Amino acid sequence: MAGVQLVEHGGPEMLVWNPAIPVPAPGPGEALIKVLAAGVNNTDINTRIGWYSKSVTGPTDAVGNEDRIEDGGWAGALPFPLIQGGDMCGEVMALGHEGSAIAIGARVICPTNQPVSTQAEPVKIRVIGSEYNGAFAQYCVVPVDQLYDVTASPLSDVEIGAMPCAFGTAMGLLMRAGVSIGDHVLVTGASGGVGMAAVMIAKLMGAEVTGVSSASKAADVQRAGADQVIGRDQVPAAQAYTVVIDLVGGAGWGALIDALKPGGRYAVAGAIGGPMVEADLRSIYLNDLTIFGCTHQSKEVFAALVDLINQGALRPLISKTYPLKDIATAQADFTSKRYPGKLVLIP
Repeated sequence: MAGVQLVEHGGPEMLVWNPAIPVPAPGPGEALIKVLAAGVNNTDINTRIGWYSKSVTGPTDAVGNEDRIEDGGWAGALPFPLIQGGDMCGEVMALGHEGSAIAIGARVICPTNQPVSTQAEPVKIRVIGSEYNGAFAQYCVVPVDQLYDVTASPLSDVEIGAMPCAFGTAMGLLMRAGVSIGDHVLVTGASGGVGMAAVMIAKLMGAEVTGVSSASKAADVQRAGADQVIGRDQVPAAQAYTVVIDLVGGAGWGALIDALKPGGRYAVAGAIGGPMVEADLRSIYLNDLTIFGCTHQSKEVFAALVDLINQGALRPLISKTYPLKDIATAQADFTSKRYPGKLVLIP
């Protein structure tokens, strides 16, 4: 099969096109998936450049090719060469054993952060495209118990292939923060994949939503459902929101904490503006704020997303598609922030 292999942490030159990768064979409890579409996400780029290493303290665009990072994956060192790709819409081609709840021929997706909880590690995950080979190839192997059938969805393969990472992350953030009718939610990075998904889902949950976005993409954020949009350089009003959904971090973090009403909830699943942040602890404890770090997603979270996908209740904005071989161009376009919503690769 053809696919893209990450051979080392670094720039896009570390993504090597290989037309002769052996097709993987599913073992017991696994399925062979023909990849139909795979979204472009921050996490794949962050993993490529080694941004998850504790030695990196700057924003995601500050890691240079000269860095030699050994522990840049979600769980530390990566198994190079690695086929990345945390987003996947695919078709089941073969099963490693009989009696699976997923049928051959079904259209399927899976979460990017796959729960493998144990009593000792209740929030343990295994990340497709990081801990094992993912969707940046014509085929991949996925545990059957992580697959969800989306055959019934009216959405296209490309639309569905853009959703697991961004919409799964957004659903996890909003459910952990307990968003419901009556909440006023502030979403940072609202023109990106996760941010726009959070805007859409928060509106379905009955919340009022304010998005943070550049002026050039404000109309896209409003079309996604935001009631208001404020600029990225604008300081949010103090004590105006019950929930903050943050994907940016960075120098403006303290203002996000101050933007919460007493008893408010802050949920974070990204730090593209920088992971090192500063705030006044008195704002947190005197106002009884709750902070949620959101990486683990329970099966109930992703199942709730799949229900919405199968109903056609969510439809991602797809700005552009690319042949998988053009992954470097797609990732460059992604990091340029020129396009709102999602970019998708087609094997």
